[in-house]
Order: sequence, then C-alpha cells, then structure tokens
Amino acid sequence: MNLDPQKISTREKLILAGLYLSKYDSAGLRKLGFRSFAEAFNIVGYALGSKPASVKNYRDEFDPLLSKRRKGWHKRQRRDYCVNVFKEYRDLELATFTGLIQSFLGYDENVLSELRARGMKEDAESLFVKRLTTGLAAEHYFESVHSGLPEFKGFQLENTTRLGCGYDFRLSGYGRKDFLAVEVKGLRERAGSLALTPKEYETADALTDRFFLFVVKNFQRSPFHEIYQNPLSGALSFKKTERVLVQVSWSTNV
Repeated sequence: MNLDPQKISTREKLILAGLYLSKYDSAGLRKLGFRSFAEAFNIVGYALGSKPASVKNYRDEFDPLLSKRRKGWHKRQRRDYCVNVFKEYRDLELATFTGLIQSFLGYDENVLSELRARGMKEDAESLFVKRLTTGLAAEHYFESVHSGLPEFKGFQLENTTRLGCGYDFRLSGYGRKDFLAVEVKGLRERAGSLALTPKEYETADALTDRFFLFVVKNFQRSPFHEIYQNPLSGALSFKKTERVLVQVSWSTNV
C-alpha cells in the first residue's frame, strides 16, 4: 500500500477521495472539516487541479459497495483501476485515511499551530478547510478559467505563489512590456471578509490598474468568481488592522 502522496498520481488521489467519502460518509466530512458533500467535491476537486464532478463520480462508483443510504452507480460495472484502488485501500482506518487525504491537500500541522497561536479559536479541521479554500482550491479554480476571461486574454500565466512577491499569478502578454498581477482569494460562502497581507497591499498600491483581486465565492455550493481591478481605488473598502504578536522562546548557555 502506497501512503506517500508524492508517489500517488492525481487520478488515484481523486479515486481515493471518492473512496474515503463513500466509506466514511458524514463522519469523513466532519473529520476533513467540510459542511456538505457539495463543499467537499468543490474544494477537493479544484485543490487537486481537477473538477468537482470527478470526486463525486468516484464516490458514486464505490457507494454500491460501501454506502447504506446511497445506491450510487449500482447498474454500471466498476472500472478495473477503481477496483484495484478499492482492494488496496479499503481497510484503512479513519485516522490514517483522513491523514492521507489531508496530505494530498497540503495539510500542515505546523502552520495550523501558528494560526492557533495567533488567537484563532477554530479547531484544526475548520482551520484546514479555511486555508484550503483560500489557497489551493481558489488558485486552481483561477488556473482553470483564466484563459477564457477577457481581462486576461492573450496573456501567458506564471504561478508565483511560492515567490513571496505580493500576488499569486503573473500574466505576461506576448510582445508587451508590462505584466498583470493577480491575487486570488477564496470564500466558502457567497459573501464574507478577506484580508490582504502588507506585501499584497503594497503591491496592489504600486501596480494600480495592473493588479487584480480575483475572489472565488460559494465553495460550499456552486463556486463563482468576481474580479476587482485596482481594488484599492474605491471598489472595495479596506480597513487596517494591527495585531501585536507575543513570541516566546527558551534560551540557554552552551
């Protein structure tokens, strides 16, 4: 049995997500921090660079074998590669299986511990889904739709999320000197609050019309997006919040 997420293909990760949701049902949703299957399909699907329907289809494929309340695809013969995954992973207990699915989605206990240290009261599962919604899921949603949006037509996409430059994506036009910067945010519901880091705010202020805030909303039901060009110009009202963080360390002489 392979439990190394680096050695598991994207298709197999999607199959395993479907198997997990079929086997553990509402208990699995709670462990991952999701409120509904629709939210799980949307966030896991986009986070893995695929479509929400893929996760649902794999869950439905396993339901005739595992679910007591859903029939799933009981009239269709199961695909061989799904059967192979089922045989290999069906005996995984809840905690191990949950950890495996979380590892596909960038779960980082160190980051969550840091968030809790800043005064955030939510449990680990809730914090995990928040980071997943505002991170991988929203970013991959943008990657999947950007080429069809008039604002970005004719531009080449570069993922800059790990470069710390104040935005998630750089879009360079063929033969154009200037680039566009896109910062992506995600919300579970149709409306809510979001925050810009000091670096993101400074970059938006410097780039003005070349900076876009791309907000993906309603992951819990049916995601859609809104685009704000030069968001500091007045389309949105930002309020500055300052927080003092006390850091504790232990020292010794050696």
